[in-house]
Amino acid sequence: MTVRVLGAMKAPMGARRKQKRLLEVAATDRTFEQKELDGAPILEGKCIHCQKKLSLRADGTPLNGATLEHIVPKNHGGTDDLENLAIACARCNSEKGLRHDHKRADDPRLQEVIARLRERRRRRLR
Repeated sequence: MTVRVLGAMKAPMGARRKQKRLLEVAATDRTFEQKELDGAPILEGKCIHCQKKLSLRADGTPLNGATLEHIVPKNHGGTDDLENLAIACARCNSEKGLRHDHKRADDPRLQEVIARLRERRRRRLR
């Protein structure tokens, strides 16, 4: 939902919070670097899963499908702490959700995916 304020478009509060969180995660991910796109500052980095190039505007707005990835799914007790968050492309994030997040917490394949993502996130920390 978008709110119109005095003729200007304003993002809903939830979207602003996600934008802020994306910026916080990008600031701790060594694959993200400051660049310019059409003269505007952006952050450019890589998907935690497939290494696809992802970009964020300076205000945290995703430009090409960047999403917040919960390494340990929220439905399994995962938190919004930086250690549990990464940036993933929408396709990979959705695939992980469809294939793994619904499984029992002790499912060996889910635990393998979580361990692999934790290690990747650890290697990317600044």
